[in-house]
Amino acid sequence: MSGAYSNVRVPEDLPLTDKATEFMKAAAEITVALGKGCRDIVRQSVVREDSYIARKLGKGSYLWRNIGEPFCERLGHNLSFFNQFLPEDKNPLHSWLVIFFVSLIAFSALKINTEQDTSPVLLMKKVYLHPPSAKLIVLPDGRYLAYKEQGVSAERARFSMIAPHTFLSSRLAGIPGLKASLLEEFGIRLITYDLPGFGESDPHPKRNLESSAIDMLILANAVGVNDKFWVVGYSSGSMHAWAALRYIPDRLAGAAMFAPMVNPYDTIMTKEERRGTWEKWTQKRKFMYILARRLPRFLAYFYHRSFLSGKHGQIDKWLSLSLGKRDRALMEDPIYEEFWQRDVEESIRQGNAKPFVEEAALQVSNWGFSLADLKLQKKQRGKGLLNWLKSMLTEAKEEYTGFLGPIHLWQGMDDRVVPPSMTDFVHRVLPGAAVHKLPYEGHFTYVYFCDECHRQIFTTLFGTPQGPLNTIAIDQALVEGDSREQEETEKQEEVIPGDPAKKS
Repeated sequence: MSGAYSNVRVPEDLPLTDKATEFMKAAAEITVALGKGCRDIVRQSVVREDSYIARKLGKGSYLWRNIGEPFCERLGHNLSFFNQFLPEDKNPLHSWLVIFFVSLIAFSALKINTEQDTSPVLLMKKVYLHPPSAKLIVLPDGRYLAYKEQGVSAERARFSMIAPHTFLSSRLAGIPGLKASLLEEFGIRLITYDLPGFGESDPHPKRNLESSAIDMLILANAVGVNDKFWVVGYSSGSMHAWAALRYIPDRLAGAAMFAPMVNPYDTIMTKEERRGTWEKWTQKRKFMYILARRLPRFLAYFYHRSFLSGKHGQIDKWLSLSLGKRDRALMEDPIYEEFWQRDVEESIRQGNAKPFVEEAALQVSNWGFSLADLKLQKKQRGKGLLNWLKSMLTEAKEEYTGFLGPIHLWQGMDDRVVPPSMTDFVHRVLPGAAVHKLPYEGHFTYVYFCDECHRQIFTTLFGTPQGPLNTIAIDQALVEGDSREQEETEKQEEVIPGDPAKKS
């Protein structure tokens, strides 16, 4: 990996971010006070009921009834979806006026900071483009899909697992830090792959979660996974695992989910579940979700200024993550840093923002199914005379809908990236799922570089390790030699009619 960090000088006074934060708070308070003062002055001197302005432009005037009121109603309707993020005890009109002025000041300050900031900064490493290293398969539509294999071979695999990666990741991630010896001990074959447009996989012109599940199915068939396999979902990669449970359930043995992300706009979320999720996120991350849902094309601008800029930065800054102490300590570990930088380099190797915009938009858009569709429940018999006759003539069999296999969820209770409220929501909708709550664990600490954690996961899923399947390699030449000897023996013992030497 090329490049290196230079010496970092620490400023003697407060960091610039703290200064900017305090400045914005003070500016907001001054703006509120100034706005209230101006409002009172206008009310007392100008906008009286008997004034000329009130008579010509007030609520009872002709202009207000025909122009002002319809315009305000349309504007309020168009901006109403933002009101869910305001405090419930605040007047939306007053709040948005304050937000407008504060935003104007904040953007001005950020513009000045971008152009004139001369404070010492960390010299970041440049992104390095590595030679291609993936195995490839050709999909029916002509696209190439890149994948990686770990663990035992297909013939010796006792269990097969397929893991789609998270946002800003690649096939290289898998289960970070997972040792080959542990895979051998349990007889596991782990297959990871690049989502369309990531790493070395070709982009998909019209991808959705159903096409994602179909890609996974084709990959499994192409690499010789003949039996059912386990799907692994971590963080935002879980939506592809949910899609597999929905669209290819017959090929799945089960699902292992770690901090599983769901759509934060899911309509079946309760108000408490939605609030418990959104309040854990930073304001910038909330803003990025709003953009992904309403104006996804604008995300490309932010992506080109961060992870597509050609330089490495901090993942929590790029993705606007709020991290706990243990997660932050893990990120500062050189082992994690090197692993993550290599994974990011592979993820963005095509330099195209479109796959990332698609992935972000998929997260917050209509998935095409609900998690409630995965719930195991008895299939309702159809109504009508034909169904009644069918039930009378045939033996009644209980049929079920939903996913029949096991679903395991691991959730760190100090996770601020995927808050525990999301897993609580999943467990409410899918009560049959086994939830493993992890006290003091964050978003990364249980999954990344934890040998004991990986062993606990596999033991929970597969029980006592039994090693790979035993396959006996038989020498083909020896088999052919034994066959020839047997044929000669049978010819010698054969009785030929009319031959006196062969008669008893």
